[in-house]
Amino acid sequence: MKSRVWLFIVIAMIFMCNIVFAHDVYSPYIPKNNEIIFNQSMMKIDVIDPQVSTNWKGLNYPGLRGTNQLVIYTPAFGYRTNTNEYGTEAIVTGDTVTSLSGADSLIPANGFVISGHGLAKKWINENIMVGTKISIDLNKKVITSYITSDTFLYTARERIKEVQDMMLYYAQNSSGYNFKRTQQNIQKANDYIDKAEKNSEDSQKYASRAIEYADLAMSTVIPYNPGELKGVWIRPAYYNQKDIVKVLDTLYNTGINNIFLETYYHGKTIFPSQTMAKYGFIKQNEDFTGFDPLKIWITEAHKRKIKVHIWFETFYVGNKPPETNPEYILAKKPGWANCQKQNADSSTLAYSISEHNGYFIDPANPEVQTFLYELLGEIITKYQPDGINLDYIRYPQSLAPGYPSYDLSNWGYTKYARQEFQRMYGVDPIILKPYDSLWYYWKFYRCNKITGFVRKVSVLCRANNVMLTAVIFPNRKVALDTKLQDWRNWSKNNFIDGFTPLFLTCDAKTAMNLMEEILRNKSASTKLYAGLFVTFMNGSASDLIKQIHAARKYCLNGLIIFDYAHLNDTYISTLTESIFKPVRKEVVIPESSVPQKSGKDKKNNGGK
Repeated sequence: MKSRVWLFIVIAMIFMCNIVFAHDVYSPYIPKNNEIIFNQSMMKIDVIDPQVSTNWKGLNYPGLRGTNQLVIYTPAFGYRTNTNEYGTEAIVTGDTVTSLSGADSLIPANGFVISGHGLAKKWINENIMVGTKISIDLNKKVITSYITSDTFLYTARERIKEVQDMMLYYAQNSSGYNFKRTQQNIQKANDYIDKAEKNSEDSQKYASRAIEYADLAMSTVIPYNPGELKGVWIRPAYYNQKDIVKVLDTLYNTGINNIFLETYYHGKTIFPSQTMAKYGFIKQNEDFTGFDPLKIWITEAHKRKIKVHIWFETFYVGNKPPETNPEYILAKKPGWANCQKQNADSSTLAYSISEHNGYFIDPANPEVQTFLYELLGEIITKYQPDGINLDYIRYPQSLAPGYPSYDLSNWGYTKYARQEFQRMYGVDPIILKPYDSLWYYWKFYRCNKITGFVRKVSVLCRANNVMLTAVIFPNRKVALDTKLQDWRNWSKNNFIDGFTPLFLTCDAKTAMNLMEEILRNKSASTKLYAGLFVTFMNGSASDLIKQIHAARKYCLNGLIIFDYAHLNDTYISTLTESIFKPVRKEVVIPESSVPQKSGKDKKNNGGK
């Protein structure tokens, strides 16, 4: 009898907690005594937990989040948001924003994710920070954000705790670890928190000061690792030797020891290519006519002991309509074009709506594979790079299984592939549905075309002592189901030297989850280099440090920043405090750097 009474009490307590949680989130926020609201802003919610039936605008996009939409994802939607990198996301626990992300965020069990694209992304970036309070009006489908004096204190306290946890880790795991500078900055941060708590009107000023010192502490907490690959992806938008040398000097002084140079992209090469000319394609990207930038990059990089990897966009040929230039790859070779089931018999070349309206070529077509193999062979023979980094080594993205039009959105229904599959299995794949027994064979027929090309390139690279890496999508099931990328097979068969996945997030927990997914599925011989997207998403320097810390904890083989164009002075200053360079002298933040303007003067931004 007593056990039943206790069970009833426990159930009642859980129910009451849920009611409190619902009241906190789904009612207007009421500030505490002495808490000041600096900014309050409203935005219309387009949809909560989208489905095909409730959000047709998002039908062709990952996570069912459409253009300019603000979407709320709760645990009822699933484990993660499944969104792409063209938006931004805020992770909310209870009624408080606990972290900012970029894409495919983990959905907290006791919270939700605010996700925005376009105008909604702009609203999130302007009105939400870690520690922001959130309320949702379900009847009006409106979300309200509140930046208060407690917001800044919350951020400062969380940052200090994170630094202390990191410091403890390195003290226990790094021989000779010196945490003096870090500890000094933590103490200064705590001093300013005390001042903020005692001076409510100036709390923003003092809390901001505490955050600055906590950030400085975080920039010094991770020790330098001389044996680590420290890389950056570069789109070479530099058109003379002087500018190229200037970039390389910056990278050398930053501690970068590997660059991943975009060499073949949008169906063009940055160097004058005999292979491209042989096929009647544009011999060299028009922006570089008159000189050979690849030769300069490799020569000057090697002078600085920086290795050069060829960033190679394998099956992607850009988003310019082929008919606009008779020398474009698909203008010359329209039979090479990839297509979906839904447009397999169309005379118009298909492009991927969810990928910049980009065009792709067919991995199943042996002529395509021969062309790409010859192009890679030319690069290796003529320039002798240190590595090849295969990007777009996959099919275009389809919808996820479970969507009504999943099979229609699948790619690879080209004339060559359909005829070859029919010869092998007696069935035209155009009639197959995901529940048919032969669907599995059709799926791996296409996966194996990618894998077969990786194997060929592996033989080429190893014969020339060139490292082979590939950009992969970390979630193995999603990579298989929506991109036909069977990267585990490449690793198990030792076709690849390393993976360079892009973690499309600013959230360290999400990045760690993706790191774990790859570590579970790759072989020990395949190295793993964390591709960090924080800079591209304009995340904070602390977001970048937390992901680097995660990579260090998992003993990954190195780090690659995406990309150089977004590697601004703030990020460089952070990386050179101790992570990418040996320890620098102590930095002191001058009092004059503290903003004096009161947060109360900040303009209140209304809803859209």
